[in-house]
Amino acid sequence: MMTNESWLLSSTFMLSLIGLSFHRAHLLSALLCLEGMMLSIFIGLGLWALKFTLIAPLMYPVIMLTMSACEAGLGLSLMIATARSHGSDNLSTLNLLQC
Repeated sequence: MMTNESWLLSSTFMLSLIGLSFHRAHLLSALLCLEGMMLSIFIGLGLWALKFTLIAPLMYPVIMLTMSACEAGLGLSLMIATARSHGSDNLSTLNLLQC
């Protein structure tokens, strides 16, 4: 039986995953969907550690948040580089075969 919190977190993750799979036209929308997925994992890890009152796993959400911030910074820098070189962040204009 799923609790309300686990149902909400799994539905948030799945909605972000569906958004990532269907809205891949722009790099910014893909990055926002990835951030939604990371945020639902972060909240799930935090609630899991608080539910079982464990001290050591309280570090897992902090590590996850650090990785998420690194991923966001890298994604935004790639988006800026793509927008400067190709003129937009539209993923359909990119050709991976050209250098």
